[in-house]
Amino acid sequence: MKVLKTSMDKVDEDIIHEAVKVMADGGVIIYPTDTVYGLGANIFDNKAVRKVFEIKQRSFLKPLSILVKDVETIDLVAKVSLGQKNTINHYLPGPYTFILNKRKIVPRVITSGLVNVGVRVPDCELACRLAGIFPITTTSANLSDDEVLSNPSEILEQLDCDVDLVIDVGDLNSSHASSIIDLTSFKPKIIRK
Repeated sequence: MKVLKTSMDKVDEDIIHEAVKVMADGGVIIYPTDTVYGLGANIFDNKAVRKVFEIKQRSFLKPLSILVKDVETIDLVAKVSLGQKNTINHYLPGPYTFILNKRKIVPRVITSGLVNVGVRVPDCELACRLAGIFPITTTSANLSDDEVLSNPSEILEQLDCDVDLVIDVGDLNSSHASSIIDLTSFKPKIIRK
């Protein structure tokens, strides 16, 4: 496992390049977002996605959300109506995950076979740059149903496993994951605040 220290203020191109290469080769990374540290893998690599589930000790019946590089890219992974687009444009980038109807391109392992997918565009240039070539998984870097920690050293201790790479920007100011809002119904529904 490799730990790369950087800051949120200045995006280090070498770190982005190395992290993307790790994920392109089937690896899993820990990376910072505007909310908490996340576990990232290439969504098109089923083996890597399964490894994310295993690291978190998460049921394969509970779907993962995905992170895309910008609001425009959401159309590649989800079907977005004009009304949904207006809502999304108002809140993203930001600390929100929106549940939308997925497109066929999204692998079944991500959504646990459901027709919807959670999509996120954080207000964090570093995280968005990691999804520059392919969308990545975005799920808090913690054991399922366990405390969400804000320091990479503590996270690694809790997970007690080897991820392939850690992007360490130090303690994050938040230990709250993104709010989840379901936009697939007539009225938006808050799933998690």
